Amino acid sequence: MDTMWDPQAERMSADERAALQARRLDDLLGRLAEGSPLYRERLAGAGVGPGARVGLEGLAGLPFTIKQDLWDNYPWGLLAVPREQVLRVHGSSGTGGRPTLVAYSRADLDVWAQVCARALGCAGAVPGTLVHNGYGYGLFTGGLGMHAGAELMGCTLVPMSGGQTQRQVTMIRDLRPEVLCCTPSYAARLGEALGEAGVARDEISLRVGIFGAEPWSDAMRAQIQDLLPLKALDIYGLSEVIGPGVACECVEAQAGLHVNEDHFLVEVVDPDSGRPLGPGERGELVFTTLTKEAMPLLRYRTGDIAALDPSPCDCGRTLARMSKVAGRRDDMLVIRGVNVYPSEVEAVLVAERAVAPHYLLVVDRTQTLPKLVVACELAAGWSICEETEEAERDRVATEVGAALQARLGLTTEVRVLPGGTIPRVELGKAVRVAERTADHDPLPVWP
Repeated sequence: MDTMWDPQAERMSADERAALQARRLDDLLGRLAEGSPLYRERLAGAGVGPGARVGLEGLAGLPFTIKQDLWDNYPWGLLAVPREQVLRVHGSSGTGGRPTLVAYSRADLDVWAQVCARALGCAGAVPGTLVHNGYGYGLFTGGLGMHAGAELMGCTLVPMSGGQTQRQVTMIRDLRPEVLCCTPSYAARLGEALGEAGVARDEISLRVGIFGAEPWSDAMRAQIQDLLPLKALDIYGLSEVIGPGVACECVEAQAGLHVNEDHFLVEVVDPDSGRPLGPGERGELVFTTLTKEAMPLLRYRTGDIAALDPSPCDCGRTLARMSKVAGRRDDMLVIRGVNVYPSEVEAVLVAERAVAPHYLLVVDRTQTLPKLVVACELAAGWSICEETEEAERDRVATEVGAALQARLGLTTEVRVLPGGTIPRVELGKAVRVAERTADHDPLPVWP
């Protein structure tokens, strides 16, 4: 059964889509020149005057937008419509306790619901499908975005939000949902909690998961699919662009996230020079919000590192696919001259069956030179008796350390800790990186 929410847009030919994007880009430039003092000045500086028709061929000559622009113009300085036309405000964490706020008009909320419905269609959902939504509700965009998409599609929605894990287990066991929406780290936690509650894998009704809000690897996907009897799909979004629904994997292929290019014009650029990169080249994702009204963004540099594949997918969608996010440009760790993305460490950890899906990377700055300490846990039930657990943890630490050395070219200190040592995050995104200083230990116990 065809579960595409908008087949016309999702199967559009490349030429049709390019023509639509060019028209919408020129319309956007006109709206920005008229309604946004910041963009009016920047476009004039780039030689783009009122009524100019730039088209896709002129995209690379247009100015970038960065997160600092949102902070500098906090809270309403980037509005392109009268404030009275703003129906909702969402936001993400910022510096100094000041969030990055994003405004939505009625039309923006309609577009957001549409692209989230497309994501649910990628998961095979149809009207009546029971959807368990474990994303947080509030300023964070995850919960309300998927909520609106599910209601638009006509799904039966369980708006659980995050946390209250035991209640979530009860609802999954009793209501028997088919689709699970939450962060990948919380999906792993739910898989563990269902097992702890005595719910056997073949008794779990879930068949597809839509997991996002934090980078995660294909190895993490395999581990989640071991814990839960579902296909784990990646969804991508960020509040500055719209929230979840910018792109999503399909259940048929699980081979890249379909970008909704009729609404979000995507580029990949060199993180240092800003030079546009070609298909398959990994760089920084840049988005232009072609149809957003209240707070549209031109060539917004996300900081997320990925690559694009424009080839059609086996599912029939012709939308370009982005790879999983390899990490964030500003999340890259530099340890003794070696560049390390947390996702590279995760790929090694979750490939080791003896390691549980919870970890923390600690940059230890208590000595003259920083070192990377990889803290993880022994998988539940891996050691058969207490007398051998410590020896088993030492053995696993040695194996993981060797694998990290081979992948990263860096010597790390691996600590395989008892189960339950790594702090669990039930609300929001998992904390994967922390610093250890003379005044602060990020773990409850530092063995």
